[in-house]
Order: sequence, then structure tokens, then C-alpha cells
Amino acid sequence: MPLGIAKKLLLGFVLGTTCLMSLSLESNAQSTMMKSNNQPSAAQTSSHVNVRGTIESVAGKTLVIKTLEGGETAITLADDLTVNTVTKASIDNIKQGDFVGIANVPTSGGTSSALEVVIFPAALKGTGEGNYAWDLKPNSSMTNATVANAVKGVDGQTVTVTYRGGQKKIAIPDNTPIVALAVGKADDLKTGAAVFAPSEFGADSKFTSHRVVVGTDGVVPPM
Repeated sequence: MPLGIAKKLLLGFVLGTTCLMSLSLESNAQSTMMKSNNQPSAAQTSSHVNVRGTIESVAGKTLVIKTLEGGETAITLADDLTVNTVTKASIDNIKQGDFVGIANVPTSGGTSSALEVVIFPAALKGTGEGNYAWDLKPNSSMTNATVANAVKGVDGQTVTVTYRGGQKKIAIPDNTPIVALAVGKADDLKTGAAVFAPSEFGADSKFTSHRVVVGTDGVVPPM
């Protein structure tokens, strides 16, 4: 075989082998990425979910809620369960120094607008203090803070609240649901009562709740 032809054949063999190796490596990399993407993340295996609705049944440690979306959700009540009740209150009940939880949304004027207000009893002052994202409406926040001052106006009341690391000015329109929170007991969880149950959805696809807020006298927890 002439030397020139032999060199061309050898070069073709080397290039072909290199191409096959490259394709094999690319295929392995894609396979590895697919396997990695299929692994559940921490956020997927355990996440916080606020369950809202009415009590369908209570049996031992299992609370079944008919949700606002129309389905049913079974929740395991934790051994350290805390039950709180809410009763109807008014804007006149909000005083300077009170600790409140206000779900709110931003407005173009810079002052947030309240979606609901929960007045905490003195014994629970400081519960969940801070300002963080909420799921009541798109772009809503929950602000648990102390009322620094309150100014009553034509369209309702505006409060300035303070919390660790910040403060917020929130307008409370006249039609805003306002409730007073109190310490409750497990016996307050009765069929037909409206509830709010912040829960953890675990890797076992089950809901667990350490706190349930239940409305009394027909009051719906607005948070």
C-alpha cells in the first residue's frame, strides 16, 4: 500500500475514534444531568402550605378540612399542637402598643393596604414578628408588628407598625376584616367551624400542623 494512502486511512481512523468518544461523553453527561434533575429537592420534599376551609371531621390526631378550593385535606395534628380562636373585632380595638398581624399589599402611593388584621393578646406579643411574603393575594405580605401610632381618616385608619429591622405604614380600609386572637383548646375544633391551618407537606405526601386557628360564633379566620 502506498505510504500516502496509509497516512490518510490512519488519520481517518483517529478522527472517527475521537468523534465517537466525544459523542459518548456527551451522552453520558446528558444522562447524568437527567438523573440529577429527577432527584427531588429539599423544597419539593418538605414545604409550607396554608390550608383554609371548614372542618369536615376530627378523629384523634386527624383533622379533615374541606378547603376553599372544594377538595378535602387530611392533616395530622402534631403532639405539640397549639389551638387559637378568633372573634370579631373592630378598628376601634386597635391601640398604640398592640401587637398585630396584618396581611397587606403594596400601593402606588407607598403606603400598603390591609387585607385583614389580627389583634394578638398581650400573652402572644411577638409571635412571628417580622415582614414576610404571604399567600392571601398575589404580592401580599404578612406583617406581624407593634402599632407605633394610629391615625384615623375619612376612608379608615392608617397605622405605622414596627418590627425588628424595620417599620411599615399600612392603611386599613373600613371594610377590612378585623379579628381578635385568643388562646384556644383542642375542643374548639368542631365540625363546621372555619379554620386556618399552617401546615408542612412532607416527603411522605402528608400534611402536619402544629397550629390551627379556628373561628368562633361563625367568624372566619381571615389570614
